[in-house]
Amino acid sequence: MVRVKGGVGTKKTHRKYLKMAKGYREARRTRYRAAREAVNHALQYAYRDRKDRKSEMRRLWIVRINAAARQHGMTYSQLMDNLDKANIQLDRKVLAHLASREPEVFEAILEKSKEATT
Repeated sequence: MVRVKGGVGTKKTHRKYLKMAKGYREARRTRYRAAREAVNHALQYAYRDRKDRKSEMRRLWIVRINAAARQHGMTYSQLMDNLDKANIQLDRKVLAHLASREPEVFEAILEKSKEATT
């Protein structure tokens, strides 16, 4: 059987990892093994945090909606219950946007939900 050294493929893999480790400090950007470990950890964190960002955004929207609702004498849970009873189907992202950037529209929605429950 013929001996295959595989230098080209190995070099390509090393180059790929070292390129991805650009901007890292010390050995993590110059030595292949340290760079590979650092890059693999970074990729794992990136994958995990893409999932976490969604729940963080939802938490932020809820805080914004709650703050705007309390300015009008209502809590977040009361508002969401009233919206449900009034059959107003707006998601939290839209409600948070309206609460922070278009308070008149948010107030109108709030009044509409109050009317439907009384």
